[in-house]
Amino acid sequence: MIAVVDYNMGNLRSVYNAFEKIGSKVDIVQDHTKLQAYDKIILPGVGAFGDAMASLESTGMKEAVQAFAQSGKPLLGICLGMQLLFESSCEFGTTQGLGLIEGEVVAFDKTRFSSKLKVPHMGWNEIFIQQDSPLLKGLQKEVYLYFVHSFHVVCDDAVTIGKTKYGYEFASVVQKENVFGFQPHPEKSHDNGLKILKNFVEL
Repeated sequence: MIAVVDYNMGNLRSVYNAFEKIGSKVDIVQDHTKLQAYDKIILPGVGAFGDAMASLESTGMKEAVQAFAQSGKPLLGICLGMQLLFESSCEFGTTQGLGLIEGEVVAFDKTRFSSKLKVPHMGWNEIFIQQDSPLLKGLQKEVYLYFVHSFHVVCDDAVTIGKTKYGYEFASVVQKENVFGFQPHPEKSHDNGLKILKNFVEL
């Protein structure tokens, strides 16, 4: 069974509906004491990093998600949920994250853009696959997914599974052992996104 973590920050219904489309059942879980009973969890999220961490802490989910990741069972972070997997974010000062993957979350640096681009980065863009990952099984080396974000992660190439270019290259798909993260929204990315979610179910 798969749990979608409900910590009052995220588009839970679209994630739930995407899994229904591929014929898989997920539970939306608010009670942190129930997470360990699941085989896999998804950490979604939309909004500010600091607010998200405060919500995870106040609901007891922070320690529960960390313990789940340490158990070796698969965990998937989506969009803000991916960013929360890292050590810190510079949004509104420095905020500590879950610390499951080494790296930090930074704002897009417009001074590095060679042309005038809008932030947030919103719409369809390519993922350039850098390494094999079970979540990317069956996808082409360059695949379009749907993005909405103003911040991105900076991390080591060893955990960078996919990169995307928006003004400059940034890590858009990450994996460290059983912990996976997608900056784009698979649940909003039609067939390619549904394939990724199906791959997660089949882990």
